This record gives sequence, C-alpha cells and structure tokens, in this order.
Amino acid sequence: QVQLVESGGGLVQAGGSLRLSCAASGRTFSSYAMGWFRQAPGKEREFVAAVNWNGGHTSHADSVKGRFTISRDNAKNTVYLQMNSLKPEDTAVYYCARGTTAWDTRFPQDFGSWGQGTQVTVSS
Repeated sequence: QVQLVESGGGLVQAGGSLRLSCAASGRTFSSYAMGWFRQAPGKEREFVAAVNWNGGHTSHADSVKGRFTISRDNAKNTVYLQMNSLKPEDTAVYYCARGTTAWDTRFPQDFGSWGQGTQVTVSS
C-alpha cells in the first residue's frame, strides 16, 4: 500500500505563491499518474491537476489554469503543485492522489490512494 505525504501548505495573502509537495513511498511511483484535488468547507472534493506517469502530459482545472502547475520528479518519488496568484477562493484542504493507471485523469474514482491533505488558506 503506497503512502502519500503532502507538505507545503499554509497561510498566504492573496496574490502570493505556495508550492505543495507530495512524497510517495514504494518503488512503483513512476508507473502511475498523480493528481491533486481540493476540498473547501461545505463543498465537494474537486479536481485541481493531474500528470501522467512520466510528466509528459498534464491537465489542470479551468479555475486554476495559468496559475497552478503540476509536475513530478520520479527520481524523488515526489509530485509538486506550484500555486501562483493565489485567491481567497483557493482556500481548501489539498489532497495528493495516485492514479490507478499511467494516464492522467480528472475523475476521483480513477485514483486509488490518497494522502491526508494539507491546508491552504488564502487571506484577502
């Protein structure tokens, strides 16, 4: 069973930046797509970004496109989410997830392992 540990969350002012990291255990990291989701209080979990197995293809939600960038380093078993131009509406718990295939997807049911989440709070 893979373990995913997120880090890098915190409190930031609107317009600021944060970089989230997600470290994965195990030897099969490079075989699977990885993704980031978020959940704000009172709302459903929503897709943020995903990357395929080798980092060659990414997808981002329209709400974060141009501001957030997902990437991965397979040598370090780590996936990143660079978040720029943060807005108060980006406030949420951010979750890292491992896909069940090598190909990036936007659907939560296509991710089999999840981290515990890291809080991101953007003040206005």
